[in-house]
Amino acid sequence: MTFYHALQLDPGSLKRRIAACETGREKAWYWAAMAVRAVLTVLFAIAFISLLTAAFGEENTPMAVALFCILLGIRFVNFEYCIGDSLLALAAAFGILTLAPCAAALVPPLFLIPLHLTAFFALIYMTTQRPELGNGGLYSFAYIYLTGNPVAGEALLRRGLMALVGYLICGAILFAKHRHQHKEVRFRHVVRRFHLSNLVNLWQLRMALGISLVLTAGRVFGVERFMWMGFACSSLLSEYPYSGDTRIRFRQRIVGVLGGCALFLVLYQLLPESLHGLMGPLGGLCLGFCADYRYKTAINCLGALMLGAGLYGLHGAVLLRIADTLLGVVFGLVFAAVFHRLVAVKVLPKQEEEAAPAE
Repeated sequence: MTFYHALQLDPGSLKRRIAACETGREKAWYWAAMAVRAVLTVLFAIAFISLLTAAFGEENTPMAVALFCILLGIRFVNFEYCIGDSLLALAAAFGILTLAPCAAALVPPLFLIPLHLTAFFALIYMTTQRPELGNGGLYSFAYIYLTGNPVAGEALLRRGLMALVGYLICGAILFAKHRHQHKEVRFRHVVRRFHLSNLVNLWQLRMALGISLVLTAGRVFGVERFMWMGFACSSLLSEYPYSGDTRIRFRQRIVGVLGGCALFLVLYQLLPESLHGLMGPLGGLCLGFCADYRYKTAINCLGALMLGAGLYGLHGAVLLRIADTLLGVVFGLVFAAVFHRLVAVKVLPKQEEEAAPAE
């Protein structure tokens, strides 16, 4: 394996290779690859997001962040159908990410659930045929993040133009990396296969319904920074393979957020004020070494709380992060159990019967 190819691996893969190494020199080589990968990712993120923000306005930084995440993922994961239909689906996905979150800020509460349910289900259905590869979490993050940061008027026009630029970049990468895959599969074939006895489709429906309900609840009850509640709920529902029991991820999310909040409090008070702005990049750098979900959750708190501290103060942001997380994971835990009892148990026996002959 070349050093370049090692840079393409995620931290989990690199750590597994390190564990399998027989010599200290081999371990050092992979650790160096992990460190270089983390630094390059952060530098690229800063350059990419800063450039788009400068061109399309600071209020559209959230869209730049979403585009950066999609850009990283689309190199490795495609939509599991032909490139022509995939490019159309990517355009539709970017349209949803641009318009639906902003529309949700304007429509009456009565229309929020159908709006979110339709938009989010379409987004996740077009982009995620293999949830285990991570697209579900990626696009749900983008949708929730943009729902928490809507714009209107001229800023919305600029957001649309940014999405167009992002589409041209991501579409070119999608075409270059995946044009020879799944040539015989059309999107209409994917639609025809839809059935709730398919665990992927069951997972997609649960994700869409759960996220639409939690985002609606956040808006209706006036929860501050309700997108944090959405992230917490999504972290439970996005786990795959599908399971009606989300208690493990429930505990991991709470432990991760509590640890991240404690770490932020310590760093914020130890570092001089002039260095506070570096906590976001520091978090991004540390993520390049994280493979465990709890550690990723903790590190993700650094950038989020740095932004929150400017709005709510240090302790206000920390308390809000913890409160929103508890609301989100409790909602996700209860919703997953109710969904499993009312919907999944009615179709899972069919799945088991279909699988029986193969055994």
